[in-house]
Amino acid sequence: MDSPASGSGETATRVGTRGSVIDSIRGCGLSGMRIDKEELRRRLVMPQYLRFAMRDAIRLQDPTAGEARFHERTDLNVGAPEAPIVVFINARSGGRHGPELKERLLQLIAEEQVFDLKDVKPHEFVQYGLKCLEMLAGIGDSCAKDTRERLRVVVAGGDGTVGWVLGSLGELKKENREPFPPVGIIPLGTGNDLSRSFGWGGSFPFAWKSAVKRSLHRASTGDICRLDSWHILLSMPNGEVVDPPYSLKHTEECSLDEGLEVEGALPEKVTSYEGVFYNYFSIGMDAQVAYGFHHLRNEKPYLAQGPIANKLIYSGYSCAQGWFITPCSSDPSLRGLKNILRMHVKKVNCSEWEQIPVPASVRAIVALNLHSYGSGRNPWGNLKPNYLEKRGFVEAHADDGLLEIFGLKQGWHASFVMVELISAKHIAQAAAVRLEIRGGEWKDAYMQMDGEPWKQPLSKDYSTFVEIKRVPFQSAMISGE
Repeated sequence: MDSPASGSGETATRVGTRGSVIDSIRGCGLSGMRIDKEELRRRLVMPQYLRFAMRDAIRLQDPTAGEARFHERTDLNVGAPEAPIVVFINARSGGRHGPELKERLLQLIAEEQVFDLKDVKPHEFVQYGLKCLEMLAGIGDSCAKDTRERLRVVVAGGDGTVGWVLGSLGELKKENREPFPPVGIIPLGTGNDLSRSFGWGGSFPFAWKSAVKRSLHRASTGDICRLDSWHILLSMPNGEVVDPPYSLKHTEECSLDEGLEVEGALPEKVTSYEGVFYNYFSIGMDAQVAYGFHHLRNEKPYLAQGPIANKLIYSGYSCAQGWFITPCSSDPSLRGLKNILRMHVKKVNCSEWEQIPVPASVRAIVALNLHSYGSGRNPWGNLKPNYLEKRGFVEAHADDGLLEIFGLKQGWHASFVMVELISAKHIAQAAAVRLEIRGGEWKDAYMQMDGEPWKQPLSKDYSTFVEIKRVPFQSAMISGE
């Protein structure tokens, strides 16, 4: 055990995990609060002409397409709702509860404010729907102006879906289109660590009809929290073939930090990808297990009919990949990451890179932003002040500009960590991370970010680089507490 847990709690705007029992009770909506359906609609539903204007703009992919609705409106004195909300649903997340949830949402708010992600993508909403509101506000529509400023977003899906929406909303910051709508969550995924971290629960509740109404109410009234996001740049020798997740996009720019020397020669040409994550990035055996699980789920979706089935299959893959028999194996592919990995970090309030030795026993390295990982576990632990001071760490939060980097050894160590009997192997806290991965006996490495894994080919002649730095602005989250 690296450190005993401390007894200190978290504030409302800080990230903390919650026990599964509490999550279940809250998720089922057993809070004793009665919410009037019609009053809720009055608080959330936009005027019809605005809803139709946004719908027209998105369908025609033209922000000005909704202007006619403004000129045709009959009530010239209509005002903006107190807390206008739009909902994105991923019907494929978790236990496939999307269709039932969509039907319930249409009973509570207007149809034009509920977006099925198979029909409307988040970036389309940002580029056309929100821009339509901004256009109307620019020509003197005070209702559109107030609606845009008060707007909140709810995502019904897993962590990947939430990250997708947050990434699209992040474009508003780059274009100076403020304010940044805060985001609440209805958890439909398997792990739901983002949802757990901000008080929205860990699973789709049994008493879901009443819970959906309570979730919308909480989304309209909850406090605003801040969440760091992290930019990742992946650079590999040109010619290597990789199938990255949708969260990584090809980029022509490869701006690796030149303040750090690399080991060996650099290739003449490189292939680069970039993306953003909110919860974690990992490399090693945990990503390899996730990669196998995702491929099985895609090939045989009938096997993954809900969170429990997903977790059983996932556990089986952990055993099949050899994580539990490493001490008995001499296969180089089952040895520690030290064989292929060199790691540098920039620590808190430090501008210089520092090389951090990779422990020989570590087979997976995780850079974690939240306190929730692997369906609500806290592998970093709640560390006591004297241990933090001894290691040069600070108390971890989701908005502190730092990643907690820890290692997992063989499967038994990971199992004890995940049931929180011990903490993971603490390696560093970092404001930036540079990983240099070398080939050799290893032909591939496995990586994942926010639950999206991929197989990374390695070159024998040149290194592959992963560089992680904090995005200069934070996402806005709604507290579900």
